[in-house]
Amino acid sequence: MLRPLLLLSLIGCSGLTFSCAGQSKPTTVQPGTYRAVLTTKGGPLPFGLALEPGRQAGTYTAFAINGSERLAMDMATVTGDSIRIPMALFDSELVAKVDGKTLTGTWRRHRTAQQTLTLPFRAELGPNYRFVPDSESASTTVAGTWATEFSNKRNQVDTVNAVGVFKQTGNRVSGTFLTPTGDYRYLDGNVVGDSLFLSCFDGSHLFLFKAKHNSAAKTLAGGFWAGISGYESWVAKADPNAKLPDPTSLTYLKPGAKTLTASFPEPNGNVVSLTDPRYKGKVTVVQILGSWCPNCMDETNFLSPWYKKNRQRGVEILGLSFERSADLTESGPKIERMKQRFKIDYPIVLAGTNDKAQAAKALPELNAVVAFPTTLILDKKGQVRHVYTGFNGPGTGKYYDQYVDEFNNLITKLLAEK
Repeated sequence: MLRPLLLLSLIGCSGLTFSCAGQSKPTTVQPGTYRAVLTTKGGPLPFGLALEPGRQAGTYTAFAINGSERLAMDMATVTGDSIRIPMALFDSELVAKVDGKTLTGTWRRHRTAQQTLTLPFRAELGPNYRFVPDSESASTTVAGTWATEFSNKRNQVDTVNAVGVFKQTGNRVSGTFLTPTGDYRYLDGNVVGDSLFLSCFDGSHLFLFKAKHNSAAKTLAGGFWAGISGYESWVAKADPNAKLPDPTSLTYLKPGAKTLTASFPEPNGNVVSLTDPRYKGKVTVVQILGSWCPNCMDETNFLSPWYKKNRQRGVEILGLSFERSADLTESGPKIERMKQRFKIDYPIVLAGTNDKAQAAKALPELNAVVAFPTTLILDKKGQVRHVYTGFNGPGTGKYYDQYVDEFNNLITKLLAEK
């Protein structure tokens, strides 16, 4: 997928590391941390972008920085006067012209062969703030837990309840929103006057939150822009006891069902089934996911090393991937890239498309597929004992720690059963 990198030959150059006579000197990208900004309908969406020299000339290791997360992107390459930073898992890329300490270009996301979404992109080496310099004083604080409601009147979507969890140091704010189907991952931003600004860019998600803080009423009210054109209004009330519906109650087996039928092909065409000897007598985790899904990425970051550590205890994992295409020749390579990226040792099969209604048809024992990811845990007899909708990723702090504890306790309990 990468365009060829035009490297200068050093043969006959007496070991010199600069260009030979008659050849133009390649563009050099200055390494370091850049303050990057995407221009969205909601306004500037800032994020951190770190570039480090790669092992080969003209290559760079790139990271998107949001709060405490440094998310590795694919290897960046320089061609002519431009740098290309791909994020193959999400079919997106940053392409920019290099001009000293400045990068100017475009973020592109390839939805289909005929549709590419784009936004203007600019990055400057040096500034380390998000929306405003961290040295500016904050006139209010938003730290704490917030009972939140998102609504989209344009599309007549029912109000979605969420829980906002924020930490604040000076005017710098980090945190996320938990929803019944997953969290908004790592958000980072600032308090500016009486307003809150938060953003996230991870190659797939483009999130921008703005809100006015009424300190007397302990409320936040504002807007949320997502992607190219998504918009929802939101309001929040400070509430230390705010919580979501039980995530184990949203997706469940239909009456009379006890097991799960799953028989789908791996990228190499090999069909894997839950009735295979590999899963017989094992506690099995079934992961409903997609290579395009950042929340699934967070769950995979947990499950992949967990499996390496625990497989000898008698546990297995099967990933059911729902991709944008049901064509194995198109989606198989994406699954393989995901397996390589996260060093996955358990099977990942192509179960269908990422339409939730179609995913539910592929798993007829379930009442619905409400979210990607969804996790099912089967006991040694193959019976479904637990279904968890969504995933509280590491950006949720204590909620992630609680999930990990509950997951490990349940696995230990099921392993102890005869």
